[in-house]
Amino acid sequence: MRFDGRKETMTSRERVRNTIEHKPVDRVPIDLGVHFSTGISAFAYHNLREYLGLSTDNIEMIDMTQCLARVDDDIIYQFHVDTILLNPPWQKHKLWNPRGRYNFHVPDCIKLTQENDGAWISEMPEGKSRMPSGGYFFDGVWPNHYMLDTEPLYDYFAKRAEVIHKETDKFTMFMSFCGYFTNMDFACDMLTDPEGAIEANKQMHEWNISDFNLLLKKMSKWVDAIEINSDLGTQNGLMCTPDSYEQICYPFLKEFCNHVHANSDIKIMMHSCGAIDEAIPYIIDAGVDIINPVQISAAEMDPKTLKEKYGRQITFWGGGCDTQNVLWGNTPEEIKDHVKNLVEIWKPGGGFVFNQVHNIMGNVPPQNIIAMFEAAYENSWY
Repeated sequence: MRFDGRKETMTSRERVRNTIEHKPVDRVPIDLGVHFSTGISAFAYHNLREYLGLSTDNIEMIDMTQCLARVDDDIIYQFHVDTILLNPPWQKHKLWNPRGRYNFHVPDCIKLTQENDGAWISEMPEGKSRMPSGGYFFDGVWPNHYMLDTEPLYDYFAKRAEVIHKETDKFTMFMSFCGYFTNMDFACDMLTDPEGAIEANKQMHEWNISDFNLLLKKMSKWVDAIEINSDLGTQNGLMCTPDSYEQICYPFLKEFCNHVHANSDIKIMMHSCGAIDEAIPYIIDAGVDIINPVQISAAEMDPKTLKEKYGRQITFWGGGCDTQNVLWGNTPEEIKDHVKNLVEIWKPGGGFVFNQVHNIMGNVPPQNIIAMFEAAYENSWY
C-alpha cells in the first residue's frame, strides 16, 4: 500500500496539528485507534492480521467493554496511520479464549466465566457485564481495569505519553473528560429538574478542572489532545432541546475549554454520536477543536452540508466511511468509491482527519478494512 511518486513532507504529529488548525498539510491525516470510538474490534483485528499473514499471538484487548484491540506498529505503518493510543498496557494480563481460534491478552484483574448457553460474564468490583454467545462486545458497566486511583493512574499514563512523544512522531490523546451531558436520564433531568442538572454539572466541572490540572502537572508536554464525552444525539436528533443545552451544558463546556486553551496548547475533541447538527454551533462557540465520530448516517448529518456550514470553524474527525450501512456489507470496490467520494468532500481547506464512523465492528471482513484504508491514503494527497 505504498504509492510511488508521493512524498510525505511532514511528521504525523505536525500533520494532525496543522490539520486541526486549518493550516496546509501534505495529505489528510489517518487515524485508527487513538480513541475508543475510532478503533477496531479485537475480532476484526485478529481476522485482519491473519488475512495479511501477520502474527495473531499478541493481540491486546485494550477496551474490555467494546472489546477493542490495541493497534500494533506494523498495522500503523501499513495503513499510514498518524495516531497512536495513549493508554498503556495492562500491568498484569492473562490470555482469554472467547471462542474458536481467538485468543486475546486481557487484564488479569477481570473475572471471566462462561455460562451454559455460551455467554460470557465479566466481573469487576464495579459490577458485571455480559457478552452473548457469539457476541463481539460486553453490555454493562465500564470499570477501571487499571485498578489505580487518579494520581497513580495519571503517573502511569504520563510515562507512556513521554515515550510516545520522544520515540515516535505520532499524535496521541488522553481520554476522557465529561462533556456536561451524559445520557437520556440526564436529558430528562434537564426538563424536570433543571436546577438539579445545573448543580450536577457544577460538580462535574470541578472534577474536570481538577483532573485537567493534574494532567497539566503530569504530562502536558507529551499529550496532544484531550477528549470529552458528550453523546448528545440519537439517530434522528438531539436527546435534549437546543435551548436546554444552551442553558445547562454550554456554559460549563465553554468555561472548561477556555481553561484548557488558556493554560496549554492541547487540542479538545468532543465525542458525540448521532444527529447533533443543532448543537454544533454551541460546541464551536464553546471552543471545542474537533468533533468525532461524525455519524453521517444520522439525520441532518450530510457531509457536504456539514462541511459547508462548519468546515472553517472545526475539525471533523471521522465521517470517512459509513460503518452502519456500508463498511460491513458492501464489496471492497464499492467501499473504495464510497471513501473516495467522502474524502473529496471533507478534505478541501483542511479540518478533516480520516477515520471511519466509530469503531470497526467484529464482523467486518478484512478485505473491506484494507479497501477503506487504501482508498483513504490514495485520495488523501493535496
